[in-house]
Amino acid sequence: MSDIAIQVEHLGKQYKLGGRQAGNLTFRESMVETIKTPLRWIKGQRQAQQTTFWALDDVSFEVRQGEAVGIIGRNGAGKSTLLKILSRITKPTRGRVDIYGRVGSLLEVGTGFHPELSGRENIYLNGAILGMSRTEIIQKFDEIVDFAEVDKFLDTPVKFYSSGMYVRLAFAVAAHLDPEILVVDEVLAVGDAEFQRKCLGKMSAVAQQGRTVIFVSHNMGAIESLCQKCILLKNGSIAANGNIEDVVNAYLSSSKQEVTTPVSLRTDRHGTGRLFFEDIKIEDGKIRDRSLRVDLTIQNQCKQEFKNVILSIVLLDHLGRPLSNLVNYIIDKPIFVGADGAKIKITMNNINLVPGIYGVSPFLSSDTQNGEIFDWVSWAARFEIPDYDYYHKGHIPYIKGDTIYMDYDYEIF
Repeated sequence: MSDIAIQVEHLGKQYKLGGRQAGNLTFRESMVETIKTPLRWIKGQRQAQQTTFWALDDVSFEVRQGEAVGIIGRNGAGKSTLLKILSRITKPTRGRVDIYGRVGSLLEVGTGFHPELSGRENIYLNGAILGMSRTEIIQKFDEIVDFAEVDKFLDTPVKFYSSGMYVRLAFAVAAHLDPEILVVDEVLAVGDAEFQRKCLGKMSAVAQQGRTVIFVSHNMGAIESLCQKCILLKNGSIAANGNIEDVVNAYLSSSKQEVTTPVSLRTDRHGTGRLFFEDIKIEDGKIRDRSLRVDLTIQNQCKQEFKNVILSIVLLDHLGRPLSNLVNYIIDKPIFVGADGAKIKITMNNINLVPGIYGVSPFLSSDTQNGEIFDWVSWAARFEIPDYDYYHKGHIPYIKGDTIYMDYDYEIF
C-alpha cells in the first residue's frame, strides 16, 4: 500500500484580472448571449489573453503520510490558492491533485460560521460542513469547547465574538475533526501567545499520530518547530523544496536580495508618530570585525524639542526573535531631538554572532512616567554576518547544524 497522502502533478490555476467574471449560465442563457453579441466570444478571447494571471504554474510535489510540511513565501506567491485547491474549495485550471484521506481545513477565520448563530450552533454547523457526523460532534463537543475556551459565551451569537475567540473556536472544530490530512493557513496570525502554543501543540500531536499536516505561515519559528519539510513558493512556482533548514534559509536569502519598503513608508509600525524613523541604514549591510554601524534619521512632526528621548535598538535573529537590546539610558547617553529632527549614528562593538542574516528593530519613546511610544518598526533593516575570521586566528570556522567546526587542532587546559 502506498504511503502517499498528497500527490500534486503540474498544477496550475489561472484567474482573469479586471472586468466582470462570468458565472455559470444555462443553455438557454448561453444561446441568448450568443445571438445578442456574436462577436463577444472572439473579443473576450482576445481580452482574456491580456488579463489572465497564473496564481499557480506547473507545481508538482508529494507529501507522505505522517509528514508535517510547511509552505512559505511572500504575499501573493500562491500559498492560499494552493490550499484552496487541496481543500477542494476551488478547481485547478490544469494539472491534477490526488488526496488519500479525509481533509480538515482551516483557511480563514470563521469560514463556515454564521454570525447570527451561537457558538454552540456553529460548532454543529461547521462540524457538519467539515464532514463530521452528528454523533462525532456530540462525542467531541466538550473537547472542542475546552480547547476554544469560549464556554462562557457558548450561547452568544458569534458576531459578538472577538477575532481571537472566533479563530479559537474555528480551529478547535477543525482540529477535532480527526482528519487524515489537516490543512491550516495562517491560524497563528490571530490569537494570544498561549493560544498559539496550544495550536502548535495540537498540530504536533496530529503529526505524531501518523496524520499529515500542511501548514502555511509567515512565522518561521513556528514552521521550523512543527515541520520536517518545507516548500517555498515564488510567483506561483516552487522555488525550493526539501529539508526545513535549507528552504527557510533560501527564503530569507531571497527576501534579503529583494527591494524592501523604505522605513518612512512602512505602515506596520506602532506609536503616536510625533517622532518617527524616517530612515535607517546599516553600513555596507554587513558586519566585519565584530562592529556594526547604524545610521538613524528621526523626523519631528510636532516641531518641539525633546531633551531626553529613549532610543532602543533590538537585534533580531533570522526568525525575528530578539537577541540583544541596546538602550541609550543604560549606557548614560542622552538623546536630543530638535524641532527639525535628528541624525544619530550608533556603533556597536564586539558583537559575537555566528554567520547568518539578522535584523534591526528600532524603538523610540519618551522618558516621562507614561512612557509615550513615538515609533517602533520591527525588522526595519537587515544585515549579514559573513564567514570570516572573527577569532583573529587565521582560520574561518564553519557551522553545521548546532555545531561550530574549526579547521585546526587545539587543546583546552
